[in-house]
Amino acid sequence: MVIFDCNGVLVDSEPIVSDVLSAALTRAGFPLSTETVARRFHGRRQADIFAAVEAAAGRKLPTEFETSVAAETLRRFRRELKALPHVVHALTWLRGPKAVASSSSRERIRISLQITGLQRFFGARLFSAADVAQGKPAPDLFLHTAAALCVEPAECVVVEDSPRGVAAAVAAGMIPIGFVGGGNAAGGLAAALASAGAAAVIADMRELKSTVAELRGW
Repeated sequence: MVIFDCNGVLVDSEPIVSDVLSAALTRAGFPLSTETVARRFHGRRQADIFAAVEAAAGRKLPTEFETSVAAETLRRFRRELKALPHVVHALTWLRGPKAVASSSSRERIRISLQITGLQRFFGARLFSAADVAQGKPAPDLFLHTAAALCVEPAECVVVEDSPRGVAAAVAAGMIPIGFVGGGNAAGGLAAALASAGAAAVIADMRELKSTVAELRGW
């Protein structure tokens, strides 16, 4: 089983998400640049991001904030979102079952894959951190995914673009591959992924099949 993160691995959503959240926070009186949002919150689920902002500021976000951010994010997705280069190639030639396990909501995962034409590779095998007690870097989401699909964690390879996600895969007893080909891949990300425990780091999805085969000893 190969488990993919969604944002920054399958779809190039991170620049959009960071831009929308930065603008919304600034309008609400919590000024954070797009770069700061990307650096501080990469790979975290939305509920944990909002809680961290409120804790740091010592006050609550507006009551409509979450709904507003979700609506604007999906509007931008429908206009701008694209699959990352060579993802279709990787998914077509990578044998065996594949799943998505993302910090996004299930609805946002589904819409992201529909917009980019990737839904056909995963069917109903979509899992959200909103369904578990703790988001990444806790292993909950990956363990939940493996259990739901009746696969042993040790039989799973995870493709992640954030150190939090790689750490979660390590904690779950899975084999993590770091990916640095997304629009959010700033300098130093490859080293950070390796430091978090990535067994390999790739920058091109055309390398994925051979990397998985090598790690699994195929």
